[in-house]
Amino acid sequence: MSQGHGHGHSRWRPHSHDSADRVDHALETSRRGMRALVRSFAALFVTAVAQLVLVLVTGSVALLGDTIHNFADALTAVPLGIAFLLGRRAATRRYTYGLGRAEDLAGVVVVLVVAASAVVVGYESVLRLLDPRPVGHLWVVAAAGVVGFLGNELVARYRITVGREIGSAALVADGLHARTDGFTSLAVVLGAAGVALGFPAADPIVGLGITVAILFVLRDAAKEVFRRLLDAVDPATVERAEQAALAVGGVLAARELKMRWIGHHLRAELAVTVAAELTVRDAHALAHAVEHRLVHAIPRLAAVVVHTEPATGAERDHELLARHG
Repeated sequence: MSQGHGHGHSRWRPHSHDSADRVDHALETSRRGMRALVRSFAALFVTAVAQLVLVLVTGSVALLGDTIHNFADALTAVPLGIAFLLGRRAATRRYTYGLGRAEDLAGVVVVLVVAASAVVVGYESVLRLLDPRPVGHLWVVAAAGVVGFLGNELVARYRITVGREIGSAALVADGLHARTDGFTSLAVVLGAAGVALGFPAADPIVGLGITVAILFVLRDAAKEVFRRLLDAVDPATVERAEQAALAVGGVLAARELKMRWIGHHLRAELAVTVAAELTVRDAHALAHAVEHRLVHAIPRLAAVVVHTEPATGAERDHELLARHG
């Protein structure tokens, strides 16, 4: 016998089975994500504009590279914001899971923006090495690097905090990205120091160093985004879910556990083996118990589909489908 259960329990609301509660929670997490994006976009945009003014004054290619990167970081909020808005839409007959995975597509856009910024910064740095130009107002360059660091660090802390609270991997990754950018801003200070000590090539060399740092960020961001696109889940989470299912009284075995991210939340399905003499009602109740245990054991798990099968005789039932495998 088998029972399917697709309604989820909110990880953050106590024992609510009301679909309206789940919709309200999804809307609230999207609103918080949007607020985080808008505020961090404003902070990074102001930081980048201030740095751009200083680039025009100083002519520093290292500072130009950091400024371009900060502008790119600010612009990554746009595709993420669109994804959050799409994720609010209710499921339809065509999009039965809703549009939560728009966030994964936004992640691809973020990766492309970061890649473009690396190309621009690298090009400008090589050009300046081949055609050296004086860098003026070195103390201004150093101050701009410090401003860039502070702006990025504030944005990073805010995005990471909100991202973890609402379960948005994209927002957390964007926050970590901003934190890395903060340290590249400090590299601008090193470039200014090198020029001040009589080494003019320090400025474009630091620009190339920033390019390399961007490429490392790009590698990590691309890895995270494409893992999500391919439905990757932390193996430790899968192990924890299996152990949680086995801890439910009456569950003899748990297998075929599958999990995937849709937007900010996980969905799962699994098969559990139960005693063959259980009634349909008892098997139904046991499936609900497994679902309840999993939702409370696994952070961000929104819904579970539980298939129950008897300890004996299930092989005959599986043979029917096996012929179509």
